[in-house]
Amino acid sequence: MTGFGDASTQSDGVHYSVELRSLNNKYFKCSVRLPDQFQGMEAELEAKLRKRVSRGSFTMTLKFKTTDAQAVSRINDNAILTYLEHLETIHSKIQDRAVQIDLTQLLALPGVLQPAQDEASLLAKSKPVVTKLLGEAMDRLIAMRATEGQALAEDLLKQLDLIMDRMANIGERAPSVIEEYHQRLRARMDELLAKAELKADEAALIREVAVFAERADISEEVTRMAGHVAQFKEIIANGSDTEPVGRTLDFLAQEMLREANTIGSKSNDAQISRAMIEAKTAVDRIKEQVQNAE
Repeated sequence: MTGFGDASTQSDGVHYSVELRSLNNKYFKCSVRLPDQFQGMEAELEAKLRKRVSRGSFTMTLKFKTTDAQAVSRINDNAILTYLEHLETIHSKIQDRAVQIDLTQLLALPGVLQPAQDEASLLAKSKPVVTKLLGEAMDRLIAMRATEGQALAEDLLKQLDLIMDRMANIGERAPSVIEEYHQRLRARMDELLAKAELKADEAALIREVAVFAERADISEEVTRMAGHVAQFKEIIANGSDTEPVGRTLDFLAQEMLREANTIGSKSNDAQISRAMIEAKTAVDRIKEQVQNAE
């Protein structure tokens, strides 16, 4: 499910901000964007997010900005003096040439400018702050996803009710299909036998009707479909806030689709076929929607 959460604070002259974004994905996928100084925290931050969510494509972004004197880089005096000594040595060999030294260009040489504080101390000082901000951002993101989840649950319940309504229609219609087949078969046999002046074999007629009834029997599939729908509704109503249920719902949706396909393949009646198409459309929608459920 989609969601967004952010948090920011200022500590010891440093401004930190954490942003979390999520998009639909049936699996867990995380992209962590950190400043170079914080690359060592990537695995730890992703693990903390994974404990709170199980599905979705997440983008985690950390930004920080030093707002006080600590932001000023230090000049390594020894390094710049060493560079100057080398330049003086070179100048002594070419005294017939005028040489000008621009000190500002020396600042770009490797090792001259150094961070105000080393990465290890920055990381140690920042880790508790970043961890706290990530927790706050996750709380906001999960709250937004929960709101979307409620709307998703309402839509799923509507589709489940539609399926059960069509299953009820199919259950009422199914016995009539057998009787109508019996009547059509008898009428056809009587018509053909009348021309030949023969008498219908009742035993053969009954056997044929029995074979058709066995082949077209969908009572088990309708019962299993009702069971899947009931379990689906129970999970929606009593879903855990700590245990993800998305994969369970996904499995149930696949089983519902299996039953729908079986009923459709056994159907020999236009009314049942029409009702089954509507039910299968609802199942397809459910199957698509639960890909995003947590």
